[in-house]
Amino acid sequence: MIFYFSGTGNTRFVAKEIAAGIGEELLFIPDLIREGRYEFTLQPGETAGFCFPTHGWQPPRIVREFIKQLSITQHPSPNTHYCWALTTCGDNMGEAMTILNKDLEVVGLKATTMFSVIMPESYVCLPFMYTDTEEKERKKIAAAKNLLPHIIECIRERKEGIVELEKGGTPRLYSYVIGAYFNAKMVNDKKFTVDDDVCIKCGKCAKVCPVDNITGTPPVWNHNGLCTSCLACYHYCPTHAINFGKITRKRGQYYFNKRGDQKS
Repeated sequence: MIFYFSGTGNTRFVAKEIAAGIGEELLFIPDLIREGRYEFTLQPGETAGFCFPTHGWQPPRIVREFIKQLSITQHPSPNTHYCWALTTCGDNMGEAMTILNKDLEVVGLKATTMFSVIMPESYVCLPFMYTDTEEKERKKIAAAKNLLPHIIECIRERKEGIVELEKGGTPRLYSYVIGAYFNAKMVNDKKFTVDDDVCIKCGKCAKVCPVDNITGTPPVWNHNGLCTSCLACYHYCPTHAINFGKITRKRGQYYFNKRGDQKS
C-alpha cells in the first residue's frame, strides 16, 4: 500500500506511476483522515510506502499528524515487512526523511529505502522562491520520468538501504531552523485573499483543496487549522484571483499538467 499526499499534483503523478509499476493500492491521506481510517494490515508481499512533497524541508504537517495515528499490522509470513519513502521537492529536501523516520519509528516502522525526486517548484510565498520557467519545468519532469523506472525496480525487488536523496548544502539548517520556523508560523490560511472583481466563481479552488478548507464562491477560507499551505487554490485559479498576501501577486502559477503536455 502507498500512502500519499499531494497539493499541486507533482507527488500524485509520481505516486501513481509507482503504484502502477509495483501493483499496489494508492491511498490519499486526506481521504483516509476524513474517513477515520488509520488501521491497516500488510498482506504477504505487500510493501508500506509513503510519498509526500517536501514542505519547508520537512514532511507536510498533515502527513506527520496522520502517521501519529497510524496502526499497521504486519502479516506473520516471513519477508513481509518492507517500508520505503519518497519525497518530491523543487531543489532539495534537507533532512525531511530523517524527520519522517523519527515519526515512523513511533508506530513501529522505518523506511529503509528512500528517494527524492526533483519536480517543478510550486511554493512561491517567500522572497527568494519562484515558479520555474517553462523550459525548466519540462526538464525537471523529463528527468523525473527517466528516474522512475529505477525507483520502481528498487521497490519491486525490495532492495534495502537505497538512499538517493538531494539534501542540499546545509540540510540541518534547512530543516531544523528555516523549516521549523516555516512549519510553525507559515502553514496557515490567514493571508489568502481573493480579488472579487477577478474571480469568475468557478469553484475550482474549493474542488482542488485537499483538506476541504474552502467554501463558497468567491472562496472563503475556513480558518480551521487544516490548511497545509500546499497552494493548490492559488495555483489552480484560472484567473489568478487568489493570492497569499502581496508576495504572490507577481508570481507565477504551476500545477502538474498545467501546460497540457504532461501525462498525468
